[in-house]
Amino acid sequence: MTSIIKVNTIQDVGGNNLLISNGSGSITTNNIGGQNTPAFRAYSGNDQTISDNTPTRVAMNNEDFDTDGCYDHTTNYRFTPNVAGKYFVFAQVNCNADAGENIHFAIAFIEKNGSEIVRNNVDPHNGSKSNQTYNYLATIVDMNGSSDYLDVFAQIDVASGSPIISAGTQGTYFGAYRLIGA
Repeated sequence: MTSIIKVNTIQDVGGNNLLISNGSGSITTNNIGGQNTPAFRAYSGNDQTISDNTPTRVAMNNEDFDTDGCYDHTTNYRFTPNVAGKYFVFAQVNCNADAGENIHFAIAFIEKNGSEIVRNNVDPHNGSKSNQTYNYLATIVDMNGSSDYLDVFAQIDVASGSPIISAGTQGTYFGAYRLIGA
C-alpha cells in the first residue's frame, strides 16, 4: 500500500515555515539546520605594506559575501560567528617583497581568541629564491557563537626593503562556514 501526502508548506508548532515547496519540485528550507551559515569570504582590496619580520594582522577589507554579518571588514578584520558549532576555516596570504628583493621566509597563521591554531611557513630562500609566496591555510575549529573570534596574521622577512601583503580576491583571502552534522 502506498500513501501520498501533498503539502506546499511544513510548519513547526510556532507557525514558523520549515519547508516550502513551489509546486514544481523546488524546496526551500528555513531554520532546520540544513544551511552552512554563518558563512563569509573576504579579501584584501589594497596592498598592505608591513614591518619586516613582524607579525601583522591581514586587513581583508572587502567581502564577497557575509551571510550573517559576522565578519568585520572595516575595523578589526575579524570573524565572530553568532552560532556555536564547528567551522571550516580557510585563508591565503600573498606575500611579496618590494623592488624585486628576495623573501627569506613568510609565515601566515590563523588565531582563535589571540592564540595560534594553524600556520604555514614558506622558506623560498632555501633553494630557488623568490620575491613572492602564497601561504594557504585550512582547519576546522570549534566556536562558541558568542565570544570566540578568528584573525589572520602574516610575518614576512625580506632581504631588504619592505614586505608587502598583495591585494586581490584570488591572492589574499579569508573565509569560514559552519559545518552541518559535525
